[in-house]
Amino acid sequence: MDSVLSMNRKKSKATDYYPIFLNMGGKKCVVAGGGKVALRKVRMLLNYGADVTVVSPKAGPEIVKLSEDGLIRLIRRDYEPGDLKDAVIAMACTDMKKVNRRVAGEAKKAGVLVNVADDSESSDFIVPSFFRRENLTIAVSTSGVSPALARKIRAKLEKGLGEEYGSLLSIIGEARSTIREKGIIVGVEAWQDALDLDLLIRLVQAGQGEKAKALILNRLRASQRGR
Repeated sequence: MDSVLSMNRKKSKATDYYPIFLNMGGKKCVVAGGGKVALRKVRMLLNYGADVTVVSPKAGPEIVKLSEDGLIRLIRRDYEPGDLKDAVIAMACTDMKKVNRRVAGEAKKAGVLVNVADDSESSDFIVPSFFRRENLTIAVSTSGVSPALARKIRAKLEKGLGEEYGSLLSIIGEARSTIREKGIIVGVEAWQDALDLDLLIRLVQAGQGEKAKALILNRLRASQRGR
């Protein structure tokens, strides 16, 4: 087993990323840069509850406004060693590669995960193209090879997944809670059999959420009787 893992490590590339979702609530994130790329990163981090600090001698009006509104901290100077203290994530997105490399180098020494704009090989993680339907998140990544293609695929998927999928997820969550309260243990296969997506989506679209929930519960109970 150890030899297999060793072989896999040797074969790994800079673009081998493990997909993972992070809980950013209240965690300190440092964004180096004050331009449009930095603004996108800042907005994304704020949307997920991060504690954001922007370090840049120059900042666009939108970033300045976020600072004035108390939503972020803005340090108007060049990035300096020590700016990543207590940070969990760093975003290096200045228009100077030397500065971005400096941020990445300090981040790696400090054990801070770093994303370097337009440089996936220097990044510990990349940000996929994604969209949300309530608690349902669909993420698409090309491992940094072509963000444009990732956005195209995301747009195509987004058109095919309406708001009803978010509503269905809430219904499934309610059914899951009901099953747990009754002390019923349901396996993965039973859940797969219970989720007839085409039928459930039609019910949700018709405003018959309770019927959809009842259908799920009945199928789960039937799986228990069969077992």
